[in-house]
Amino acid sequence: MKHLFIYLLTCIILISCNDTKEISSINPINWQERFIDLSTKDSLTNGSSYLSVYSEIYSMTEHRTINLTATVSLRNISVKDSVFILNADYYNTHGDLIRNYFKKPIYIKPLETLEIIIDEKDSHGGSGANFIFDWKTHPNNSEPHFEAVMISTSGQQGISFTTQGIKL
Repeated sequence: MKHLFIYLLTCIILISCNDTKEISSINPINWQERFIDLSTKDSLTNGSSYLSVYSEIYSMTEHRTINLTATVSLRNISVKDSVFILNADYYNTHGDLIRNYFKKPIYIKPLETLEIIIDEKDSHGGSGANFIFDWKTHPNNSEPHFEAVMISTSGQQGISFTTQGIKL
């Protein structure tokens, strides 16, 4: 009986020592490979965009929510010039900054799309999460386009919808 107790205690300790799984949305791609020095590009036009993102939505009542996976797309719709994203700040329902995805400007090549994935289990944003993107483009160039696709499935039931960014 004593050996059984020690065995069970050991199993419980080993099970409880599992590493917590990192949220993949924190570093989905290597942003460092995209960093660019913009100090020599003084003729660029500045802008900012807002994008609503839902990491959870209400179902049936205000007391029940469904977590969603969000795919946030950063799109360069220009066919000739790169665009430069200065920051991607993710805020929760209360307007608190949750995370900044990169600290230095990055580039997006013509017609390229970069993505930020907010995991289904990452409900930090809540029902009113949002992004603010600051960006620069060459004069007379297309502005970057930001959109999000939110999805969740359970059994044979699924829900999905999209949002689009607006220029501030």
